[in-house]
Amino acid sequence: MYDLRAIRENPAWFDAALKRRGLEALSSQVLEMDEARRSSQTQLGALQARRNAASKEIGAAMKDRDTARADALKAEVADIKDRMTALEDAEAVAEGKLQQLLAGLPNRPDDSVPDGADEDDNEEVKTWGKPAELGFAAKQHFELGEDLGMMDFETATDMSGSRFVILRGALARLERALAQYMLNFQIEQNGLTETQVPYLVHADALYGTGQLPKFEEDLYKTNSDHYLIPTSEVPLTNVVANKITDTDALPMRMVAYSPCFRSEAGSAGRDTRGMIRQHQFNKVEMVTICAPETSWDELERMRGCAEAVLEALNLPYRTVALCTGDLGFSAAKTYDLEVWLPGQSAYREISSCSNTLDFQARRMKARCKAKGDKQTQFLHSLNGSGLAVGRTLIAVMENYQQADGSLAVPEPLQPYMGGIKVISA
Repeated sequence: MYDLRAIRENPAWFDAALKRRGLEALSSQVLEMDEARRSSQTQLGALQARRNAASKEIGAAMKDRDTARADALKAEVADIKDRMTALEDAEAVAEGKLQQLLAGLPNRPDDSVPDGADEDDNEEVKTWGKPAELGFAAKQHFELGEDLGMMDFETATDMSGSRFVILRGALARLERALAQYMLNFQIEQNGLTETQVPYLVHADALYGTGQLPKFEEDLYKTNSDHYLIPTSEVPLTNVVANKITDTDALPMRMVAYSPCFRSEAGSAGRDTRGMIRQHQFNKVEMVTICAPETSWDELERMRGCAEAVLEALNLPYRTVALCTGDLGFSAAKTYDLEVWLPGQSAYREISSCSNTLDFQARRMKARCKAKGDKQTQFLHSLNGSGLAVGRTLIAVMENYQQADGSLAVPEPLQPYMGGIKVISA
């Protein structure tokens, strides 16, 4: 959400931010709505003052037994009441239109974000590891999983439709091992606070983090007016909604493991085979809530937390800074971590780490204040995958596949696998 005062003071800045997002200039439209709202408020204030004064004059007229003047003043008060009702309605309409417009606008890109139209214009900022020469034709994860008899898309489709999977045996255990390993890694190595969150939230929580109203078609809504979470970023970030947090409690660095539910409404025809893009998947999510002056340092820290997991698992990856055309709705800047998949002979996204600045905090009315200070300020919030469990499973399967179709288990995961070193059919 944008600061109206900032738009009033510098409409050119606002329009420039929208232009970088590929949107038309809207400052004149926003300011026109704002002026209509403020004009109604000004007129309401004047009418309220006159009504109060007229009410006192009625008392004086009645005391003086000036019936005619008292009746005239009563008629004036009744007229003022009608005019105030009309103005209140006009103000509510103007406020509603203004908030609806602002709620649908994405965050402004930071100056460091490269301009560009789509993912082809993202800038590589780091590479780590060298894709291994397997010495045989690499298979994709779904080929490996089906050959092992441990990955069943057909049965999952029969009961749930497309973009679902059933994992069995050692492969199911490997997925669970990855989740446990990554959760423990972020807690023990990086000091994040483990948090268990609700998987069902109200619309306000999704509005606060930016999923609503713009992306409702990507969400699953229940008949009890709850939504299934698309990521645990939503409940994690909303722990500070409608609160004033003491700066002594900052930064809040949290991590949660949860299922995620997405309709993938805009992904028709993309990644239709395998586990890359599913309606239900698991993720280890990191969220940081911090004071404004530290958020850029926190973004680099969070990125390092995610990269460290890939390095510990010896999975080659690259880190890219997303361009303006590929930037998510709430993000001011995002790093994507892309892991190497031998079966696709390509890098694919496995984590996004984003700084939203105060964009989500304004929507959530989340503020902070230092002890002794009178003024509050909006918090900054960041989120990042640490990592997406299903995609990490894919990366492990494809990078650790062996010529006979078996899978070597990475050494850090073996304790979580009961000592199993190789997964075979």
